[in-house]
Amino acid sequence: MYLVQSLRRAAQVSPEGLVTVWGNRRCTYAGLEARVARFAGALRAMHVQEGARVAILASNSDRYVELYHALPWAGVVAVPLNHRWSRAELAYALRDAGAELLILDHAFLEEGLALRDEVAQLQCLIVMQDGVQDPLPEGMLDYDTLVSSGTAIEPIRRDPGAPYGIFYTGGTTGDPKGVLLSTHGLWHNVMLLQREFDFRRGDALVLALPLFHLAAGANLLALVGAAGCAVILPGFEPGAVLAAMARERAQHLALVPTMLRALIDHPDIAGTDTRSLRRINYGAAPVTPALLARLRTALPRVELVQAFGQTEMSPVVSILPPACHIGDDPHGRLGSVGQAVAGTELRIIDRDGRELPHGTVGEIAARGPGTMLGYWNKPEQTAATLVDGWVRMGDAGFLDADGYLHLVDRVKDMIISGGENVYSIEVERALASHPAVSACAVIGVPDAQWGERVHAVVVPQEGTAPTLAELRDHCRTAIAGYKCPRSLDLVAALPLSAAGKVLKTELRRPYWAGHGKEIA
Repeated sequence: MYLVQSLRRAAQVSPEGLVTVWGNRRCTYAGLEARVARFAGALRAMHVQEGARVAILASNSDRYVELYHALPWAGVVAVPLNHRWSRAELAYALRDAGAELLILDHAFLEEGLALRDEVAQLQCLIVMQDGVQDPLPEGMLDYDTLVSSGTAIEPIRRDPGAPYGIFYTGGTTGDPKGVLLSTHGLWHNVMLLQREFDFRRGDALVLALPLFHLAAGANLLALVGAAGCAVILPGFEPGAVLAAMARERAQHLALVPTMLRALIDHPDIAGTDTRSLRRINYGAAPVTPALLARLRTALPRVELVQAFGQTEMSPVVSILPPACHIGDDPHGRLGSVGQAVAGTELRIIDRDGRELPHGTVGEIAARGPGTMLGYWNKPEQTAATLVDGWVRMGDAGFLDADGYLHLVDRVKDMIISGGENVYSIEVERALASHPAVSACAVIGVPDAQWGERVHAVVVPQEGTAPTLAELRDHCRTAIAGYKCPRSLDLVAALPLSAAGKVLKTELRRPYWAGHGKEIA
């Protein structure tokens, strides 16, 4: 078993079928297979060794789809980087992964040059110029030149348990963690998501989720496995999604609930031909009953399916199918994140790892074929998270008698804002380095547009009164912009437990009151 079998099969059964649409550029499966094989050959000719880590710093494009396949074809380990990160975060991940090669968009050329100077082991930069004619700085290579001049090779057949990629997540204890995922784990998700998302040969999926996220990557790999077509957008803009869906007669969308809300709020939806649309898959948060009612009105024939998971599980662990989005929901299943997917087990455990009975809240644990190999270079954090083959997911919830999983808390204080994961400790560390901040806590509070927004509670140094704008500007020097606080409270003191820990439950309570399910 090796992951690029999906591409080889699709190129065999549908050689002239479209695999990507990117602006005016369209690529067939035969064309993609040829480009992937040649770029893999170019990497081998450059003496990039099997198992080497190759990082990607790029926005969405059809070239990103090529890299998802060319890197495993060449037997190397993909390291997708969040292009919204600060330079310090990018440099950390490159050093941590030991990446010797960075493939980047021309738009990130200046960043790439700075990173090459900062990261000692980074030996080579490959630039996806995509039509830009400017000469490249010394020591950089042009991606399309390598593709056109490379000699096609057969895929390197690594062991299914070998790493496919390192996907970095925010660090609850500081620095980002690199989640090491195997080919086998991703293959499992490819196979189950083809079925759960109902991807069929020739189907088109409008993909606006960022491809450095595994949520987008899992959709992409499952779609290729079904010989479907990815209509790729540079990012989410509701009007552009509607236009692409109508133009390409797309059957699928992959969104998060904040995007769903923006889509049905957009004035163009009434005049858009949505007859081709068959299914929307979403994740990151459940849909509210109010949003579901609006979706039923705006898109009455479209099925909804929710996927819940975590990068550490490659990523999907449970699915809430279309049937649970229909009717009056007498069993409360719409408020759940569904049942475990095929091959995956879920259980609820107490602090000591003992399994709890149905209906009892505890920490969610999962195991199955998608279980991560571990955190790259972090044996202690791996041992704390991966216990006896079970991933302790850091979320609190309960299983009902029918095996539906209900989330009630976020053990790790993760904030989900517009589908992006923000870890409070990262923001707190950035805030705490400001000279006017004596103490601080960061929580997620309800936001009509983003689902949650990052909210800072700050005890200022005596005689100071830092503003939100001042603190945001300071934070941007250390962390990505989307992680920076969007609102601020200045307080005299933070509520503390007897053990001296900040009681974030008390900080959240006034904001979440009246919002139904409180995230404590």
